Amino acid sequence: MYSKTEFQDSSFIDDAEILSSLEEAKRLAKDAGAVRALLDKARECRGLTHREAAVLLEITDPQLEYELYSLAKEIKERIYGRRIVLFAPLYVSNYCVNGCVYCGFHAGNSCMFRKKLTMEEIDRETEAILALGHKRIAMEAGEDPVNCPLDYILDCIHRVYAYRNDRGDSIRRINVNIAATTVEEYRRLKAAQIGTFILFQETFHRPTYAKMHPKGPKSNYDWHTTALHRAQEGGIDDVGTGVLYGLYDYKYETVAQLMLAESLEKICGVGPHTISVPRLREAEGVDMRQFPHIPTDEQFLRLIAVIRVATPYTGMIISTRETPETRKKELDLGISQVSAGSCTGIGGYHKEIGQPDTPDTAQFKVSDNRTPDEVLTWLCEDGYVPSYCTACYRQGRTGDRFMSLAKSGQIHNYCQPNALLTFKEYLIGYASDHLKEVGEKVIDKEVERIPNDKIKALTRERLGRLEAGASDLYF
Repeated sequence: MYSKTEFQDSSFIDDAEILSSLEEAKRLAKDAGAVRALLDKARECRGLTHREAAVLLEITDPQLEYELYSLAKEIKERIYGRRIVLFAPLYVSNYCVNGCVYCGFHAGNSCMFRKKLTMEEIDRETEAILALGHKRIAMEAGEDPVNCPLDYILDCIHRVYAYRNDRGDSIRRINVNIAATTVEEYRRLKAAQIGTFILFQETFHRPTYAKMHPKGPKSNYDWHTTALHRAQEGGIDDVGTGVLYGLYDYKYETVAQLMLAESLEKICGVGPHTISVPRLREAEGVDMRQFPHIPTDEQFLRLIAVIRVATPYTGMIISTRETPETRKKELDLGISQVSAGSCTGIGGYHKEIGQPDTPDTAQFKVSDNRTPDEVLTWLCEDGYVPSYCTACYRQGRTGDRFMSLAKSGQIHNYCQPNALLTFKEYLIGYASDHLKEVGEKVIDKEVERIPNDKIKALTRERLGRLEAGASDLYF
């Protein structure tokens, strides 16, 4: 729902400033001393400005690139440790009135079978997601005020939260990725107890944005670009942003993404809780030849590292758009959240709901089709700690409170034990025998790394309670 009276001043995305930043960066990137000075500043975990980050996007010296990548890994582990949070998307409707040329849901795609889930189908999808071991989801939908109004989204949220499987498990956090809307509708989402409100900008380059969004409410650049400001005005503490890399030049988009983060910090007092880095992938009815700006793997890894060192407090998300091989590399450069076992179609977790005899209902094609069990095994064997933690959201560690803990590094004191407790729950209820063996070794090792003796003892006690049949224990 659009309102011409609400905030939509997107002047903080300044095209001339972005181009000037990139031009200056080309010169500064040739000075190894200047680059290392920026890396030293970033090492303090206080972040970098968009101009400073632009310099790191332009470096060409392999040694400096190595130092950047090493620093990105160091910063991520200092704040978030080796924990990787897992989630699954839940697509509830693919009805859409927008004409986004890169998306399988776009209104002009006559090949797309349109569907939205009934409440009974929501139950079955939730059951299937819980059976994969997930406790947190990202609810997604196309924009259609008739077929998919906010009332429907709210009904879906309430239905998912209310569902319990035979084990008594439930979804504990629902993040929401739906269209830009009004302050009042954000208040309604907040009242429904959502976690993070996520909205991808897609592209910050105005001419490209107009080309990619030829019709529909999303074609309004100013309304869309300022949505996260309105969400925070509506009381939503945590907001997430992201660029769809491949629509325009990745350097331009990354600098603009950091300008949005700066604006949120300045105007709302809190920067983005998460920054996602999706890269354009094939979709039904989408001609990939229209997109010459898709970054190479090397470019993609660079921008991830730069975002990590520039916004050390921010959770970074990668989806199953990327291959297992690429996801492995990205984890070392700052990614802290990954999806697993994902379905991007409507009703895809129960194939009969998605109606396989009809054309595809998926928004895009995934590149990592491994099961959650396979993904968790991989994470453990690579030295990571899988986490399904939702404690901060339920303990009120959101918004500026979360940011103060993240910026100081204290969030580690909560995240480490909570990760182990939620991973233990997964091992008890859902893991294969092999993962149980691998996972228990990870838990034993990581408990010993908890620096606070009291928290360490409490963690051991709660792990024992989980083995005895308790559930949902957290700090």
